[in-house]
Amino acid sequence: TCGLPISTYFSALKILWLLENVDAVKQAVKTGDALFGTIDTWLIWNLTGGINGGLHVTDVSNASRTMLMNIKTLDWDKATLEALKISPGILPKIVSNSEVIGKIEKGWPITGIPIAGCLGDQHAAMVGQACRKGEAKSTYGTGAFILLNTGEEIVKSKHGLLTTLAYKLGPNAPTNYALEGSIAIAGAAVQWLRDSLGIIKSAKEIEELALKVESAGGVYFVPAFNGLFAPWWRDDARGVCIGITRFTNRSHIARAVLESMCFQVKDVLDSMHKDASQKDGKQKVDGGATVNNLLMQIQADLLGSPVVRPADIETTALGAAYAAGLAIGVWKEGEIFASGGTSKTDTTFRPNLEESLRKKKLESWGKAVERTFDLADLSI
Repeated sequence: TCGLPISTYFSALKILWLLENVDAVKQAVKTGDALFGTIDTWLIWNLTGGINGGLHVTDVSNASRTMLMNIKTLDWDKATLEALKISPGILPKIVSNSEVIGKIEKGWPITGIPIAGCLGDQHAAMVGQACRKGEAKSTYGTGAFILLNTGEEIVKSKHGLLTTLAYKLGPNAPTNYALEGSIAIAGAAVQWLRDSLGIIKSAKEIEELALKVESAGGVYFVPAFNGLFAPWWRDDARGVCIGITRFTNRSHIARAVLESMCFQVKDVLDSMHKDASQKDGKQKVDGGATVNNLLMQIQADLLGSPVVRPADIETTALGAAYAAGLAIGVWKEGEIFASGGTSKTDTTFRPNLEESLRKKKLESWGKAVERTFDLADLSI
């Protein structure tokens, strides 16, 4: 019903845990003093008055990540709520991604401004990248998130992906769905090199360090710090770094960390193309980590297809602005998607790795991933 696996990663089981373990929450629900919401719900509630008549709403994309919304009806799923004993009275009203929800009330510097666009992070990036049916985008941040727009068709994954909303740009607009693969550790692995190992002093140093070697020297790093997400969903996985020899230095490890991000994205995209019967094409990318040119080149090499980085890599903010502008008539939907999310100022990275070497590297990565399984109970 919700398109998601049963996991503590989503909101439903967090609510359940609070109701079973925190007496104050349990009591507040009984007395009607507790409400549940995602981050957007909390922001809108405060901006529209808070305890003085604030609006209790969420949008379809954020609601789809709670494990409580039926992705067909776009409403809270009664059977799920009954099974988890969650009162529907604490849940917000679900609205589309592009409509005037309310206005900012007194007490804020921008009183009277309409709140007209509300989307989850990755869903907003899809709108910002103007992803139509059959198009995918990858967002590189602390984690990495890859979404493929499947149009108005709900595609159930057979390869470990999530089925979710892409966007619904208006109360009466068609619902676009997507397949999504979530990678828990992407840029966070770079932070680990900086904060835990001290190999670099700042995140931007990793590109310069990794460029000192032509390859990772046979080193493969799998950042399964807290298990692996899509397409494996292995809670028992733990991080490994293999292929180390006396020859290995800091640069090899730095390059292996960058490669790990790209290998994971490749695995998710392969699964998406199998589920949706889509062929490889240009891959749209965004997010803070995409400023790393070496990372983008490695991604193109491992995909064997071009990677397109937009001039404005903050496409999440752009997508939210598109949705808001659409709701109040600044532009029309056709104008948003007219360019296909590309412009002359975009940067395209083209693969230049030999196909035979690419296949060998992918096989070695597969072996490295297998080494991470069943390590959660290692003795201290």
